[in-house]
Amino acid sequence: MLDDWHIMVVVLIFALIFGAKKLPEIGSGIGKGIKNFKESLKEDGKNNTEQDAKVIEDKTHTKD
Repeated sequence: MLDDWHIMVVVLIFALIFGAKKLPEIGSGIGKGIKNFKESLKEDGKNNTEQDAKVIEDKTHTKD
């Protein structure tokens, strides 16, 4: 796993490559991307649950 000093080295390398002023923008972009990803997972799970409920409902109606 990553230790604290590994993370510090990575941050230092990013700071040297992109500059200290760009790091907050990059962090914000990554944060927004992760948030969108999580939201899409929740929506996909909700849609799958609704679809499963419809399939179960259809199966119970066809047996009657």
